[in-house]
Amino acid sequence: MSVLLIPIAPLSRTKSRLRDCFPKELLKDLTIAMFKDLAKKVQNVDSFDNKIVYCHNEEILELAEEFGLIGIKEKLTHPRKSFDLVINDLNNIAIKEYDAVSTIFTFLDVILLSENNLMEISNLMKSNQLVVCPAIHSAGISIFGRNPPDILPTYFSDPNIPSFVALLKDAQSRNLNISVYDSFRAGFDIDIKQDLLLGFEYLKIFDLIETETFKFLKHNLKLVLQKRSLKNNREFKIIKKK
Repeated sequence: MSVLLIPIAPLSRTKSRLRDCFPKELLKDLTIAMFKDLAKKVQNVDSFDNKIVYCHNEEILELAEEFGLIGIKEKLTHPRKSFDLVINDLNNIAIKEYDAVSTIFTFLDVILLSENNLMEISNLMKSNQLVVCPAIHSAGISIFGRNPPDILPTYFSDPNIPSFVALLKDAQSRNLNISVYDSFRAGFDIDIKQDLLLGFEYLKIFDLIETETFKFLKHNLKLVLQKRSLKNNREFKIIKKK
Protein backbone atom coordinates (compact mmCIF):
# COMPACT_ATOMS: atom_id res chain seq x y z
CA MET A 1 0.00 0.00 0.00
CA SER A 2 1.21 3.50 -0.91
CA VAL A 3 -0.16 6.06 1.53
CA LEU A 4 -0.09 9.85 1.21
CA LEU A 5 0.06 11.62 4.57
CA ILE A 6 -0.81 15.26 5.29
CA PRO A 7 -0.12 16.46 8.86
CA ILE A 8 -1.69 19.80 9.77
CA ALA A 9 -0.97 21.78 12.92
CA PRO A 10 -3.86 22.84 15.17
CA LEU A 11 -5.56 25.94 13.76
CA SER A 12 -4.79 27.86 16.96
CA ARG A 13 -1.06 27.46 16.27
CA THR A 14 -1.01 27.64 12.52
CA LYS A 15 1.63 29.72 10.76
CA SER A 16 2.65 31.66 13.87
CA ARG A 17 5.53 33.33 12.00
CA LEU A 18 2.98 35.14 9.84
CA ARG A 19 1.18 36.82 12.73
CA ASP A 20 2.63 40.19 11.79
CA CYS A 21 0.83 39.83 8.43
CA PHE A 22 -2.57 38.64 9.64
CA PRO A 23 -4.46 38.35 12.93
CA LYS A 24 -5.12 34.87 14.29
CA GLU A 25 -8.58 34.53 12.72
CA LEU A 26 -7.28 35.40 9.26
CA LEU A 27 -4.40 32.96 9.69
CA LYS A 28 -7.02 30.29 10.34
CA ASP A 29 -8.82 31.34 7.14
CA LEU A 30 -5.53 31.17 5.22
CA THR A 31 -4.90 27.66 6.53
CA ILE A 32 -8.35 26.52 5.45
CA ALA A 33 -7.87 28.09 2.01
CA MET A 34 -4.52 26.32 1.55
CA PHE A 35 -6.02 23.03 2.71
CA LYS A 36 -8.91 23.24 0.24
CA ASP A 37 -6.47 23.83 -2.61
CA LEU A 38 -4.24 20.93 -1.57
CA ALA A 39 -7.22 18.62 -1.05
CA LYS A 40 -8.53 19.36 -4.55
CA LYS A 41 -5.18 18.36 -6.05
CA VAL A 42 -4.84 15.24 -3.92
CA GLN A 43 -8.42 14.24 -4.69
CA ASN A 44 -7.60 14.06 -8.41
CA VAL A 45 -4.47 11.89 -8.07
CA ASP A 46 -4.98 8.12 -8.22
CA SER A 47 -1.38 7.17 -7.41
CA PHE A 48 -2.02 6.43 -3.72
CA ASP A 49 -4.04 3.66 -2.09
CA ASN A 50 -4.97 5.91 0.84
CA LYS A 51 -4.75 9.65 1.52
CA ILE A 52 -4.75 10.62 5.19
CA VAL A 53 -5.13 14.04 6.83
CA TYR A 54 -3.90 14.22 10.42
CA CYS A 55 -5.15 17.19 12.45
CA HIS A 56 -6.68 18.02 15.80
CA ASN A 57 -9.38 20.33 14.42
CA GLU A 58 -12.77 18.97 13.44
CA GLU A 59 -13.21 21.66 10.79
CA ILE A 60 -10.19 20.36 8.84
CA LEU A 61 -11.20 16.73 9.35
CA GLU A 62 -14.72 17.39 8.08
CA LEU A 63 -13.32 19.12 5.00
CA ALA A 64 -11.01 16.15 4.44
CA GLU A 65 -14.00 13.81 4.38
CA GLU A 66 -15.81 16.10 1.91
CA PHE A 67 -12.86 15.73 -0.47
CA GLY A 68 -12.83 11.94 -0.11
CA LEU A 69 -9.76 11.87 2.13
CA ILE A 70 -9.34 9.98 5.40
CA GLY A 71 -9.38 12.24 8.44
CA ILE A 72 -7.62 11.14 11.63
CA LYS A 73 -7.75 13.29 14.75
CA GLU A 74 -4.43 14.05 16.38
CA LYS A 75 -4.40 13.75 20.17
CA LEU A 76 -2.64 16.79 21.56
CA THR A 77 -0.21 16.45 24.46
CA HIS A 78 1.21 18.87 27.00
CA PRO A 79 3.91 19.78 26.37
CA ARG A 80 3.37 19.66 22.63
CA LYS A 81 5.21 16.87 20.82
CA SER A 82 8.07 17.77 18.52
CA PHE A 83 7.28 17.74 14.82
CA ASP A 84 9.44 14.64 14.36
CA LEU A 85 7.30 12.78 16.92
CA VAL A 86 4.09 13.92 15.22
CA ILE A 87 5.47 12.68 11.89
CA ASN A 88 6.45 9.38 13.52
CA ASP A 89 3.01 8.92 15.09
CA LEU A 90 1.27 9.43 11.76
CA ASN A 91 3.75 7.19 9.96
CA ASN A 92 3.08 4.41 12.48
CA ILE A 93 -0.68 4.77 12.00
CA ALA A 94 -0.18 4.32 8.26
CA ILE A 95 1.90 1.18 8.84
CA LYS A 96 -0.24 -0.46 11.52
CA GLU A 97 -3.74 0.53 10.40
CA TYR A 98 -3.40 0.93 6.63
CA ASP A 99 -0.67 -1.63 5.82
CA ALA A 100 1.56 1.01 4.26
CA VAL A 101 4.63 -0.31 2.46
CA SER A 102 5.59 3.24 1.48
CA THR A 103 4.54 6.63 2.83
CA ILE A 104 4.75 10.06 1.24
CA PHE A 105 4.40 13.21 3.34
CA THR A 106 3.35 16.53 1.91
CA PHE A 107 2.55 19.71 3.74
CA LEU A 108 -0.13 22.36 3.71
CA ASP A 109 1.98 25.31 2.62
CA VAL A 110 3.36 24.03 -0.71
CA ILE A 111 0.90 26.29 -2.50
CA LEU A 112 2.34 25.83 -6.02
CA LEU A 113 2.32 22.02 -5.84
CA SER A 114 0.74 20.36 -8.88
CA GLU A 115 -1.04 17.06 -9.41
CA ASN A 116 1.80 16.14 -11.76
CA ASN A 117 4.33 16.66 -8.95
CA LEU A 118 2.46 14.14 -6.80
CA MET A 119 2.27 11.59 -9.62
CA GLU A 120 5.99 11.95 -10.40
CA ILE A 121 6.95 11.47 -6.77
CA SER A 122 4.70 8.42 -6.53
CA ASN A 123 6.46 6.93 -9.57
CA LEU A 124 9.90 7.63 -8.10
CA MET A 125 8.90 5.77 -4.94
CA LYS A 126 8.66 2.54 -6.94
CA SER A 127 12.42 2.41 -7.47
CA ASN A 128 13.84 4.38 -4.53
CA GLN A 129 13.94 4.02 -0.77
CA LEU A 130 13.92 7.76 -0.19
CA VAL A 131 12.44 10.49 -2.38
CA VAL A 132 12.84 14.01 -1.07
CA CYS A 133 12.10 17.47 -2.45
CA PRO A 134 14.16 20.21 -0.81
CA ALA A 135 12.46 23.45 0.17
CA ILE A 136 13.60 26.31 -2.05
CA HIS A 137 14.75 28.81 0.57
CA SER A 138 15.69 26.93 3.72
CA ALA A 139 17.40 23.58 3.04
CA GLY A 140 14.28 22.15 4.65
CA ILE A 141 11.91 19.59 3.14
CA SER A 142 8.67 20.22 1.28
CA ILE A 143 7.79 16.60 0.34
CA PHE A 144 9.41 13.29 1.19
CA GLY A 145 8.67 9.61 0.81
CA ARG A 146 10.13 6.48 2.42
CA ASN A 147 10.04 2.91 1.17
CA PRO A 148 9.60 1.12 3.53
CA PRO A 149 8.08 3.83 5.76
CA ASP A 150 10.35 3.22 8.75
CA ILE A 151 13.64 2.92 6.89
CA LEU A 152 15.08 6.05 8.57
CA PRO A 153 13.92 8.82 10.94
CA THR A 154 13.26 12.48 10.17
CA TYR A 155 15.17 15.51 11.42
CA PHE A 156 12.70 18.38 11.41
CA SER A 157 13.38 19.09 15.08
CA ASP A 158 17.18 19.08 14.90
CA PRO A 159 18.30 22.38 16.48
CA ASN A 160 21.47 22.70 14.42
CA ILE A 161 21.19 21.03 11.01
CA PRO A 162 18.54 21.79 8.34
CA SER A 163 16.14 18.88 7.90
CA PHE A 164 17.02 18.20 4.25
CA VAL A 165 20.76 18.13 4.94
CA ALA A 166 20.38 15.89 7.99
CA LEU A 167 18.01 13.45 6.26
CA LEU A 168 20.21 13.16 3.17
CA LYS A 169 23.35 12.63 5.26
CA ASP A 170 21.68 9.81 7.20
CA ALA A 171 20.30 8.19 4.04
CA GLN A 172 23.72 8.28 2.39
CA SER A 173 25.35 6.70 5.45
CA ARG A 174 22.86 3.83 5.13
CA ASN A 175 23.60 3.45 1.38
CA LEU A 176 19.94 3.91 0.48
CA ASN A 177 18.64 4.43 -3.03
CA ILE A 178 17.85 8.14 -3.04
CA SER A 179 16.08 10.43 -5.49
CA VAL A 180 16.23 14.18 -4.90
CA TYR A 181 13.14 15.55 -6.62
CA ASP A 182 14.11 18.82 -8.25
CA SER A 183 11.03 21.02 -8.61
CA PHE A 184 10.50 24.71 -8.00
CA ARG A 185 6.73 24.29 -7.68
CA ALA A 186 6.95 21.39 -5.23
CA GLY A 187 9.80 23.02 -3.31
CA PHE A 188 8.27 26.44 -2.71
CA ASP A 189 6.62 26.68 0.71
CA ILE A 190 5.18 29.47 2.83
CA ASP A 191 7.12 29.89 6.04
CA ILE A 192 7.86 33.58 6.58
CA LYS A 193 6.45 36.92 5.45
CA GLN A 194 8.66 37.19 2.35
CA ASP A 195 7.52 33.72 1.19
CA LEU A 196 3.91 34.85 1.44
CA LEU A 197 4.48 37.89 -0.75
CA LEU A 198 6.52 35.95 -3.30
CA GLY A 199 3.92 33.18 -3.27
CA PHE A 200 1.19 35.65 -4.20
CA GLU A 201 3.21 36.68 -7.27
CA TYR A 202 4.03 33.07 -8.22
CA LEU A 203 0.35 32.11 -8.02
CA LYS A 204 -0.29 34.71 -10.72
CA ILE A 205 2.67 33.56 -12.81
CA PHE A 206 1.50 29.92 -12.77
CA ASP A 207 -2.11 30.96 -13.50
CA LEU A 208 -3.39 29.73 -10.15
CA ILE A 209 -5.66 32.71 -9.68
CA GLU A 210 -8.77 30.57 -9.16
CA THR A 211 -7.31 28.92 -6.07
CA GLU A 212 -8.70 29.66 -2.64
CA THR A 213 -5.26 30.77 -1.48
CA PHE A 214 -4.92 33.36 -4.24
CA LYS A 215 -8.41 34.72 -3.57
CA PHE A 216 -7.61 35.03 0.12
CA LEU A 217 -4.33 36.85 -0.49
CA LYS A 218 -5.83 39.15 -3.10
CA HIS A 219 -8.48 40.22 -0.61
CA ASN A 220 -6.42 40.35 2.60
CA LEU A 221 -2.75 40.92 1.79
CA LYS A 222 -1.89 44.58 2.34
CA LEU A 223 1.88 44.32 1.80
CA VAL A 224 4.21 44.30 -1.22
CA LEU A 225 7.89 43.54 -1.83
CA GLN A 226 10.41 46.06 -3.12
CA LYS A 227 14.08 45.55 -3.91
CA ARG A 228 16.34 47.37 -1.46
CA SER A 229 18.66 48.53 -4.26
CA LEU A 230 19.22 48.20 -7.99
CA LYS A 231 22.42 46.25 -7.33
CA ASN A 232 20.93 43.64 -4.99
CA ASN A 233 18.22 41.24 -6.16
CA ARG A 234 18.33 39.12 -2.99
CA GLU A 235 17.31 41.62 -0.34
CA PHE A 236 13.83 43.08 -0.16
CA LYS A 237 11.95 45.53 1.94
CA ILE A 238 8.30 44.97 2.76
CA ILE A 239 5.99 47.96 2.56
CA LYS A 240 2.27 48.59 2.83
CA LYS A 241 0.25 48.86 -0.36
CA LYS A 242 -0.56 52.39 -1.37
